[in-house]
Amino acid sequence: MNQKRSVSFLFIAAVSGLIACNSAGNNKFASADSSSSAQSTTTTDNTAASGDVTKGIGSHQSVQLTHPLDDKMIAAGKSTYDVKCQSCHKLTDEKLVGPGWKGVTDRRTPEWIMNFVTNTDEMIEKDPAAQKLLEDCLVRMPNQSLSETDARSVLEFMRNNDGKK
Repeated sequence: MNQKRSVSFLFIAAVSGLIACNSAGNNKFASADSSSSAQSTTTTDNTAASGDVTKGIGSHQSVQLTHPLDDKMIAAGKSTYDVKCQSCHKLTDEKLVGPGWKGVTDRRTPEWIMNFVTNTDEMIEKDPAAQKLLEDCLVRMPNQSLSETDARSVLEFMRNNDGKK
């Protein structure tokens, strides 16, 4: 009976994730105002070739991070999380359907995260770390069709969740 409950839970969680994916539309959130004098940006090392295991597979080989964190991007990222991510991911380190998000920005580079959320299918097919996540979670993450702005906002929300400043 416990095995049937586990399978039922996974099926319901996967369907919930797909529904969230398809019902959210293409909301675009405003990006941070780059003219703000209180905010600076840094670019992570971009010397690695496309497909570097630490950066993943996709167009994101150099991601500019804001310092301090951008409150507007955090709010936009939380909105995206609430609609598209929370049915499978907790903000703690506890696994739900997918892995918990606590500490993700310590385990993965910003480029890898951006590539995974914007290039999900190819990452799962070719990236060793993404394939390991599939083995561990047993459920393939659906492509959430995040815009670049949405993906960057989710990354900022993850950084905030991890206590980055």
